[in-house]
Amino acid sequence: MEHFIELPYGAPGEGFSVSYLITYLQASNKDFIIQGQRTCSLVDHPKPNSLDVWLRRNFTSRQDKKQATNELMHEIIKTGLFEEGWFTCPDSGRKCKGIRLSRSPRTRNSFRRCTISRVASIHPE
Repeated sequence: MEHFIELPYGAPGEGFSVSYLITYLQASNKDFIIQGQRTCSLVDHPKPNSLDVWLRRNFTSRQDKKQATNELMHEIIKTGLFEEGWFTCPDSGRKCKGIRLSRSPRTRNSFRRCTISRVASIHPE
């Protein structure tokens, strides 16, 4: 199931698919991203590795408006693919609010590839 989320301060119809966020995190070898919502221009944003900056750079024509609002974070969490938490910010080194890929069995297998090379017997001989 595809989850599309409209941006709160984007132009009409601007938003993103949650699958793009998952792909971005996997390509970055991360399982979390900090929120980083700021009311500032994109060039002055102090957290370039945040969800707010990622959304501004990739999904809106209104790049000088914050996008990673609390409401947007709740919409992402409601998909069941992410959970909220506090993580070490890669930009400031401080603990910041963010989201990470869910650890639930239902979602783990939907975006991680696993290869079983050998199946061990669970019964001793």
